[in-house]
Amino acid sequence: MINATDFTTDPVILFDGLCNLCHASVQTVIRRDKQAVFKYASLQSAAGQTLRAVHGVEPTVDSIILIHGGQAYLRSDAILEILHQLGGLYRIFSILRLIPAWLLDTLYNWVAGHRFAWFGRRESCMVPTPDLLSRFLS
Repeated sequence: MINATDFTTDPVILFDGLCNLCHASVQTVIRRDKQAVFKYASLQSAAGQTLRAVHGVEPTVDSIILIHGGQAYLRSDAILEILHQLGGLYRIFSILRLIPAWLLDTLYNWVAGHRFAWFGRRESCMVPTPDLLSRFLS
């Protein structure tokens, strides 16, 4: 693992390490990120807490966060930007930006509010495999 202060300009996905839906989502992005563009950190990690503080994201925010280009993207903005960064056919989802952000975030918040009931909770944060270790911030 690398330290949060050591990473360069790579986009970083911050996720709830105790959420099964978040874990599955990160695994999906990892499989589709053929160029290894993204770095990852759980919200519970020191790196996640540092990056939130540096980018002015309140500690109470428990949504997915994308740090990229000096900006913090939250909720549906983060998801749409991640899909855009994945490129290829995933960019087709950019059309969802035509929907007002408040409406997308309402849907996001509804799913997020039920994520533990629907998908369960993990006992501990994800431990990356040795081949993925270099993509996770400590």
